[in-house]
Amino acid sequence: MKRLFHLTHGVIPACDVSTIEEFKMLIGRTCSIEGIVGYKVGFTLALSYGLPKLTEIVAEQTDLPLIYDHQKAGTDIPMISDKFADVCSKAGVKAVIIFPMAGPATEKAFINALFQKGLVPWVGGEMTHEMYLRGEGGFIDDDAPKEMYKIGAENGVEYFVVPGNKFDIIREYHNLISEAVKEPKFCMPGIGSQGGEIRKAFDAVKGKEAYAIVGSAIYKSSDVEGAARRFCKEALEFL
Repeated sequence: MKRLFHLTHGVIPACDVSTIEEFKMLIGRTCSIEGIVGYKVGFTLALSYGLPKLTEIVAEQTDLPLIYDHQKAGTDIPMISDKFADVCSKAGVKAVIIFPMAGPATEKAFINALFQKGLVPWVGGEMTHEMYLRGEGGFIDDDAPKEMYKIGAENGVEYFVVPGNKFDIIREYHNLISEAVKEPKFCMPGIGSQGGEIRKAFDAVKGKEAYAIVGSAIYKSSDVEGAARRFCKEALEFL
């Protein structure tokens, strides 16, 4: 698989801002900072302005890749996967995050469709918030994320989204995934405002590629550049 990022460790700003002006500002203020490896956009900007417009804005300022998080893709019927992958491919994004809670048939279909369109699938399983798994009052079976990661590993996925604010859980998923994937890459939301810390999260997968997904702790900061640099400094310690 072609490398997605130019570094083995780094920071991915989650661009969960509301306007195109805020998005442009965030890209412009951070894209030249060493340690920023890409950008993640979600449905707020995508539904408001369209993915092609967002990729155009990024390309005007940097060649760093754009990752699309449909929040949460991979929860529909299998046959919709081709249409979804086609839209993402035509828009120009490089990678797509799925959380395949609709079951293994859907997960496999979405992974295959994304690969077919030349996109890099990222598979998530456990989320960062409370009351997600049944054991803590949620709807999802406690072992379901393990199955999601396992199926992803068996179908060629190298990028896995794990909760960056649950350090013991990171280690558990690291051990599980590393048994099936030679060089897994761990992408971690929950860093910053949700309590996750880069040093603890990256240390839990030491020896493997790791990327911190940081949202409001950067874009809501009174000093966007300074906040981004601080997070990047921590990430680059692991190079």
